[in-house]
Amino acid sequence: MKNARSLEWVTGMFVVLGFLALLFLTTQLPGSRLGVSSGSAGYTVTARFENVGDLRPGAPVSMAGVRVGQVTNVTFDSKDYKAVVTMSIDKQYNRIPEDSWANVETAGLLGAKYLGIDAGGSETYLAAGGQIENTQSAMVLEKLVNRLFSAFADRGSDSKEEKPK
Repeated sequence: MKNARSLEWVTGMFVVLGFLALLFLTTQLPGSRLGVSSGSAGYTVTARFENVGDLRPGAPVSMAGVRVGQVTNVTFDSKDYKAVVTMSIDKQYNRIPEDSWANVETAGLLGAKYLGIDAGGSETYLAAGGQIENTQSAMVLEKLVNRLFSAFADRGSDSKEEKPK
């Protein structure tokens, strides 16, 4: 009887720890309303990408690991077939070089997307209504896996070819 009680107690603690871990992970999601959000108004900047993955409005925009703004809108431009990401940068970060790079990146274990900005070297800075020209699209895991398998398949077919004797 004592073994059954201890087993029930351990199982209960495991379930409680699982819920606590789930609560912690949800607070770590980018754009989470439970997390810290930037409160200062800012200026709007856009960037165009071939692929944004599952980047959503509310996702953070960060530079050197520091949150500098958030994504406000993600739309599709049917003229050049690109995703247009609109972001609001906090006004205190008004010295971002205009030749900076915008990258769609993945955060955490759950794979949430955010926008990372890598500073350029220009002496002129992004302004309200500006556009980041240099972009790096999201890495799509399925495409990478397909490339890996096709590389192995190609290598395997090369090794099976008959070698001259």
